[in-house]
Amino acid sequence: MPASGSHAAAIAARLSAIGLATRVEEHDRYTSIEAEVPEALSADSWRKALEVVAEADRFGLLATSLDGRTLWAVVHKAVPATGDVGGPSHQR
Repeated sequence: MPASGSHAAAIAARLSAIGLATRVEEHDRYTSIEAEVPEALSADSWRKALEVVAEADRFGLLATSLDGRTLWAVVHKAVPATGDVGGPSHQR
């Protein structure tokens, strides 16, 4: 598993340990982690959850009256150091 995948899995595991149900999805350039946040989450658990997602490259909270609250985080995948990084127009 690439380092970004391991990092995302660790974030998801720590959120699960707090008691949040998590989902992890792999994308081309990043791995996303989502966790449903129950209304009754304690202040201490909120603090712990925010400390965990702060280790990601990006994070946020989506709150709607229909779907409740979803805490999300994104871990970017590493860009290859060699190869066709810039595409055909950047090759020499």
